[in-house]
Amino acid sequence: MECKGADASYDPDVLKAVSFLPPVFQPVFDFRYFNSVQSESFRDAFLSDGNMIISAPTGSGKTVLFELCILRLLAGCLTPEGKLNYIPGSLKTVYIAPLKALVQEKHRDWSNKFGRTLNLKCQELTGDTELVNIRSLQEMDIILTTPEKFDSITRRHRDHGGLSFFGDIALILIDEVHLLSDPRGAALEAVISRMKMLSRCPEMNNCSLSKIRFIAVSATIPNIDDLAEWLMVSKQGLKRFGEEVRPVKLTTKVFGYAPAKNDFLFERRLQNFLFDILMQHSKGKAALVFCSTRKGAQEAALTLAETASKFGTKNPFLRSYEQYERLQVAALSSNDKNMQACIRNAVGYHNGGLGLADRSLVEGLFLNRDLQVLCTTNTLAHGVNLPAHTVVIKSTQYFSKEKGGYVEYDRGSILQMCGRAGRPQFDDNGVAIIMTRRETVHLYENLLSGCEPVESELFGSVAEHLNAEIVLMTVSDVSLAIDWLKCSFLYVRIKKNPEHYNIHHGGSAEQLEKKMKDICLQNVSQLSTYGLIQTDADGYILRPLEPGRLMAKYYLCFETMKLIVQSRSGSTLEDLLHILSQAQELKWIKLRRTEKKLLNDINSDVSGRLRYHVVSPNGKVKKRIQTDEEKIFILTNDALSGEPSSLDFTMSQDVNGICSNGKRIARCMSDYFIFKKRFLESISALTLSKCLHQRLWEDSPYQLKQLTGVGMVTAKALLHAGINSFAKLLSADPRRLEILTGRKYPFGNHVKESLDSLPPTVSMMFLGESYSKQGMTYTLQLTRSCQQTQYKKKHFADLVVGTESDNKLLFHEKIRLEQFSSPYQINVRSLPTTHSGDIFATLISEEYVGIDVTARFTSSSRGKQNSAWKKRSLDSVREVESTERRESDSASTPLPTEKIGPQSTIGGSQEQPLSAESRKAAWPALSFSGPTFNFLSDSHQQPSKKDQLGKGILEQDDPQPESRESTPKKKVKVTKLNVFDHIKKKARKLTGLSGGARIETSEYSDQIKKPEDSGTSETAHKEQLSIREVHLQECLQDTMVNNLDPPFCKEESESRFKAIIGYQVPDSTPNEGPLRDLFPSFSTVPMPKRASPISVPISCGGQDSKPSFMGCTSIFSFL
Repeated sequence: MECKGADASYDPDVLKAVSFLPPVFQPVFDFRYFNSVQSESFRDAFLSDGNMIISAPTGSGKTVLFELCILRLLAGCLTPEGKLNYIPGSLKTVYIAPLKALVQEKHRDWSNKFGRTLNLKCQELTGDTELVNIRSLQEMDIILTTPEKFDSITRRHRDHGGLSFFGDIALILIDEVHLLSDPRGAALEAVISRMKMLSRCPEMNNCSLSKIRFIAVSATIPNIDDLAEWLMVSKQGLKRFGEEVRPVKLTTKVFGYAPAKNDFLFERRLQNFLFDILMQHSKGKAALVFCSTRKGAQEAALTLAETASKFGTKNPFLRSYEQYERLQVAALSSNDKNMQACIRNAVGYHNGGLGLADRSLVEGLFLNRDLQVLCTTNTLAHGVNLPAHTVVIKSTQYFSKEKGGYVEYDRGSILQMCGRAGRPQFDDNGVAIIMTRRETVHLYENLLSGCEPVESELFGSVAEHLNAEIVLMTVSDVSLAIDWLKCSFLYVRIKKNPEHYNIHHGGSAEQLEKKMKDICLQNVSQLSTYGLIQTDADGYILRPLEPGRLMAKYYLCFETMKLIVQSRSGSTLEDLLHILSQAQELKWIKLRRTEKKLLNDINSDVSGRLRYHVVSPNGKVKKRIQTDEEKIFILTNDALSGEPSSLDFTMSQDVNGICSNGKRIARCMSDYFIFKKRFLESISALTLSKCLHQRLWEDSPYQLKQLTGVGMVTAKALLHAGINSFAKLLSADPRRLEILTGRKYPFGNHVKESLDSLPPTVSMMFLGESYSKQGMTYTLQLTRSCQQTQYKKKHFADLVVGTESDNKLLFHEKIRLEQFSSPYQINVRSLPTTHSGDIFATLISEEYVGIDVTARFTSSSRGKQNSAWKKRSLDSVREVESTERRESDSASTPLPTEKIGPQSTIGGSQEQPLSAESRKAAWPALSFSGPTFNFLSDSHQQPSKKDQLGKGILEQDDPQPESRESTPKKKVKVTKLNVFDHIKKKARKLTGLSGGARIETSEYSDQIKKPEDSGTSETAHKEQLSIREVHLQECLQDTMVNNLDPPFCKEESESRFKAIIGYQVPDSTPNEGPLRDLFPSFSTVPMPKRASPISVPISCGGQDSKPSFMGCTSIFSFL
């Protein structure tokens, strides 16, 4: 599309004027002509829709090319009259930069430039950004973000519209794309690969995403063609520019120094030469000093400030008295005493660990030329617009977290830092000074000749990003996973440089393709092994599971998630702290030699300040801290004590990283344990998360520190006066608070008002329990004490209910404390066999410590519950028997012989018993799903046919019968029963339980007149049935003890009941014996004329004995 301002006689060799643009776009730029880089790229940036990649030195105006591409996107909405007819949010631009400082700078610039001229809305998404409503992103026109934040927000909010704005994305702007070789570059590569995958989906054909445009800019790199191949850039869209296009001439000088005993001491020694170098080369102009660490930047600034202060009023960094006064006022804006001392002497330091206020303060003073020297880390070199006349690189080595030692900067990073030298608006030349060892001087003398090629960092984190794509449903099978991998920069570089990725060079293209497939399949297998994803039987279809969703949602490393998944059941809070200390997200924290003494002293503290200590294998407190994990464990306990030790700058930054990352890891732990129904671990993880947020333990006496305006000194003063909780503070008089703390009016009123920021007080209690066919129901009631209608912010809490004895989570719900309908009743249901012990309910605040509520309920009807459940099981048996009787009476044909039962006789017809082989073959047809039992073995008696039948059942249920036989037989202890008291009393009087013994007629026969012959058979029949009913009782009891489901259901009851009750009650004794109370319906069942023998052989086990029904080998194991 040609724009209205386009000239037909376009000449790429002349500088383009801003007037070449349509009139509505011209106010965006405050200059008249584009420079040479911008003019040469003008046609491809503004007059076409093709992808572009521009490689040019720092300061050559690459940002303007981004702005031209944004205007090209909007040019399609121009009316014939030249007006912009644009629907807000319909065409989105996403700007991705590796550093949040760079994102914030662009956000300030573009919000003013595009918001003022074109009414475009810009949204910043970084780690410093407050929680953003995902729905508000749909109305944004320009989204400025870091790769990690953009990746995280699309993972985390997938089910809440996190991907809803993807269809409107039409332009991707990638700044500093050469940082793909940085360890953080994997997130950028994954995000771009995801966008490429989504743009190919058929569902996106009618969306702007299907025609997405990629624009990337980078420093001078040798393999720019590889990046062009990855971003699908044509030869015309690839632009290369050398140092000749720099607007300011750069002079590079390299100084070599004698090495020290170690790298740390060498870097410290270089601080002594900084002041002289600045005096010689900066000429009173602004200077940047790049240091390898945050602590090094702070120490360098303090050294320079101390040296400059010795000159008094002749401080070489001060130009005028007005500048001095401005610096004195600005120093009061910082809460950091070290920062104040530096600012007063026109020196500052800048790093990623500073707060947003201090960072903005320093940047503003440096841009206004009030600060002459700024000491910073190398992160400031990547794009943040803070140029200076002189750049000093203090040491060419930095500490690598991955390699655990000092390594040389790559040439690309050195070039980026040198590129900050020279300010086009102030200087016509710049000076870059490199301080290094004498033996490495030659490496940097020809610095501008080029740098190392950019490599992919996705290879080491394929599992994390592949899991995220599976969760987002962009990858649903192995073939799509391989396609996603082919969309990555890794695929491009692995073909060019396979040795870098541990792949043998010289293989054919087919072998490299096979290697890529192997990489994909290996990571799929790893994810499936740890339960993060699910595959089908062929391993082709990929489905996300809840642990995988949690890993993607909380942006955790695969190694960290493996630690959580492998945690032992019943893990304590201390165990979770150890998992946190081993997390991959905290691997950048290293144990330094100078920190060991302080850490040893903290760990050896005997005042009780620390809750947990690092202990040796013998259980004693360890005297020497030796590993990074132990350092993290000690710093975490020290930070949560409420009264932390005095730490230096570097260790303070470590603590900040532990708390910020640890809170995210702990939230993932809590969600995982809630998913796994682990009650104790869920409470521990929820508590740990908010403790890390507040840096206080739940029972800390310094809980008042959570209030605005209450610091450590004030909290201690109130604690000494006995005010150590919110409730006591609420009842205290404001004037007394001022006296106790030594503060002036109206401090007491402000502290009392700060209590309004707390969530409302909630009481909780159990109202009782009830029993139904579904199980036990416990009623829990939550009551809010006050009905305040307006709160300053939202307050959430997690309600968890479970049992401590067996670590079972019965209920979980997230509640908004100021919104639920009070009183709020919750019914917690559980099966009668799913738990034992008291019920605990805990309401855990998501943010504040010291306000959690716990309720305990001790069930008073546990025995009644068990009896009622057994009665329900027996009612089921009666129903089955009655149904069986009706069927046998009404049936005109005999039952089929496939029915399984030990010589069952129904309706007067006798069936032939089946063989053992037939029984084994027929039992699976019963769909038996009940539990198996093993009461008592008999080693002296041959198994009966019924025992053989039970053995067939056991073989169906127990896949490892050999292991079961080797397990010691556990005797079941019988509790008090309501229904079987009479049977148990009679059964205990039976004798003859020794091997091979026979049980004679029980005392039932004494109550009946015994005939000489026929009467004896009826009595023995009843006796055998009595024994079988005791057998049934034991099965029911064992079911209750082992927390198993009832062994009866209507579908299976007929066949199973015939297996349980082998004989029927004689018709001549319908109202006698204890069995009549259990099965009254037996009185109408026709009985066989043929009776069983007087005595019944009882098997007592043995290796060849066969278990009876449900694995029972005997019925008297409770005796």
